[in-house]
Amino acid sequence: MCPAHGPGPDLAALVGRRLTGVVASWYSHEGERAAEPVVVWLRDDHGGCTFVGTGSDWCLIVADEQPHADVDLGEWGRLDVRAAPHGTPFTPHLGRPVLATRQEYAPDTGRTALELDFPGGTVRCESWDGDLRLTAPGAPG
Repeated sequence: MCPAHGPGPDLAALVGRRLTGVVASWYSHEGERAAEPVVVWLRDDHGGCTFVGTGSDWCLIVADEQPHADVDLGEWGRLDVRAAPHGTPFTPHLGRPVLATRQEYAPDTGRTALELDFPGGTVRCESWDGDLRLTAPGAPG
């Protein structure tokens, strides 16, 4: 369990649900957007929305949470929240059911990774040096 954020939702409840949408938040500064999203929200066919992001303690936060509005960070930039049907490893799995979930933990920080299996492959969400990293292990190049 994450010492700062608790256990999060029961991810076994995602099994059998279809991924219907992905919303992501990207950091931008002086008109340039980061290549990777800061957080994602995964929408499912049961009306659920699962938040995946990283905490200041480098844990991976998973929560039942709806997307928020854009955030103006003043001179430090902004967070733009947009539908992300393209551009994440979840794209090939839209409309597909989650077959299984796996989590990894570290003793001091709690959850560090989450893997979601779909019929066409796996998406790995992890806290990497405090940033969210989304990958499709084993996917072609």
